[in-house]
Amino acid sequence: METIPDQQTVTTREVVAVHTPPAQPGFLGQDHTARAIIQTDFDHSDPFIILMDDQLDKKNDEPVGGPHPPAGFETVTLILEGELGGAEHTMKAGDFQIMTAGSGIVHTETIDRKMKMRILQMWLNLPKQERWAQPRVQDIVLENVPKLINDEQEIRVYSGSFAGLTSPIQNYVPLIVADLQLKPGVQTSRQLPASYTAFLYVIDGSVSIGNDQSTLREGQVGWLNRMAGDGLSELKLLAGEGGVRVILYAAQPQQDPIVSYGPFIADTQDEIRELYRDFRQGKMSHVSTLPQDRQIVY
Repeated sequence: METIPDQQTVTTREVVAVHTPPAQPGFLGQDHTARAIIQTDFDHSDPFIILMDDQLDKKNDEPVGGPHPPAGFETVTLILEGELGGAEHTMKAGDFQIMTAGSGIVHTETIDRKMKMRILQMWLNLPKQERWAQPRVQDIVLENVPKLINDEQEIRVYSGSFAGLTSPIQNYVPLIVADLQLKPGVQTSRQLPASYTAFLYVIDGSVSIGNDQSTLREGQVGWLNRMAGDGLSELKLLAGEGGVRVILYAAQPQQDPIVSYGPFIADTQDEIRELYRDFRQGKMSHVSTLPQDRQIVY
């Protein structure tokens, strides 16, 4: 259990909102279901824009998906089951990727065979001054993810610093992504920056949170309270009778308004129009053409 310094006043994080995102038909056809995890205004979710829980049980070899041109944000992808990609690069269960779309990049995700897959993919806002950063892809495979493993728990830290572990992933926005798997009845207490927007998404089992012991069950999202200032807060978790697997997302809000249209995030409508013009004129390169120093594997 992580020790919290005595000399510092630390507020316990509590659940302030709970959602149970329904499964809806996904854009890849009848074998695809999607859950929209973020169901709140961006003012409250900042810097998290969208998070989808995509589940695919593809029963034929018909190709689905294709190229798309994101710009102005980062995609944050965690593979929960199956694999994603092709011959050049494949992500498997437990792998993680942050793709900085920035000034714009064409990205292709085509699935042309039978497969079962589940992924969590987020759109993460970029700081205003980094909105048009040079595109970059960072991958970390499960074997290299910093982990804390003992008889009571396994914690994987994909981004940021948490539970005494630090990921090598480079962040424009301070971001923690952690996969916490606790055995039945295990209690743990961990530190989070108090100012971070934070929520938990339960993949399996149940967990009680904070001094209020608010309970989240499989498929539920719990948003945590947020405090001002640069101090620390305490995240208290108690696993239910069947244990729990829960994903933590926490990040520093940027407090900049955004404009969203299609696959583009910008600061103004004029910038959205410019992005569409750049894409139509072929000014956005494909992610596969990025130089090696912009394709980082940890």
